[in-house]
Amino acid sequence: MEPSLSTSPSSKKPKIKLDFKDSTYATGRRKKSIAKIWLKKGTGKIYVNGRTMDEYFTSGSHKMQITRPFEIINQATDYDVRCSVAGGGHTGQAGAMVHGIAKALILLDSEFRATLKTEKLNTRDSRSVERKKPGRRKARRSFQFSKR
Repeated sequence: MEPSLSTSPSSKKPKIKLDFKDSTYATGRRKKSIAKIWLKKGTGKIYVNGRTMDEYFTSGSHKMQITRPFEIINQATDYDVRCSVAGGGHTGQAGAMVHGIAKALILLDSEFRATLKTEKLNTRDSRSVERKKPGRRKARRSFQFSKR
């Protein structure tokens, strides 16, 4: 008997096809991550790289951080988000998504600008990793000093 090779489509999760015509587009950045955001009126679903937000981000703090712009404007379930994010780790990607969502909300309705600005969500967080310097172990950490 030959072993059967299973190449059925059920072994791979199908990518979700989303219709985001007539949506607002914005780009968010944080550290090395870049998030492309498409935002439209909907029921509060968030898709990241073809998966739901709950599948993509396992950390509760990341999920809370991403939904924060909607909670600030008191419209947590009024918009659908489709996001394509690349580069960096999950924390940088979540921060890039927040920046992009805030920018897209401002493009949709300029009244949100004041409330999002007080929370500093429409400002790019420019903090990133400091480079390693020559003659040191890390960016600022030196090698251990021996007196004798």
